[in-house]
Amino acid sequence: QVQLVESGGGLVQAGDSLRLSCAASGRTFSSYDVGWFRQAPGQEREFVAGIVWAAGRTTYADSVKGRFTISRDNAQNTVYLQMNSLKPEDTAVYYCAASAAVGWVVRTTAPQYAYWGQGTQVTVSS
Repeated sequence: QVQLVESGGGLVQAGDSLRLSCAASGRTFSSYDVGWFRQAPGQEREFVAGIVWAAGRTTYADSVKGRFTISRDNAQNTVYLQMNSLKPEDTAVYYCAASAAVGWVVRTTAPQYAYWGQGTQVTVSS
């Protein structure tokens, strides 16, 4: 089993950048697929970005494509979400999720992930 802890959230202005971190403990992170999701008040949890263990393939939601970048540092057991050009509509609690790697396709739905962090709040003011 793997435990996930997110950090790096905060209050920023529109156009600013933030980097979220997802640190894993309990097991090595290198053989896990990892995704970032977010949930705004009154809305469903939505996929933001994901990275598979095999070849580091990535996928992004259309709403963040070109602005967000997901990356991983296996040596540090950490996955990052670099968020640039932030918009007020990016305001949400951001969650890191992981599941044992099974293939080459990035999983984009919440039920596909077995492990979740507690979330970190990102607030973007206009």
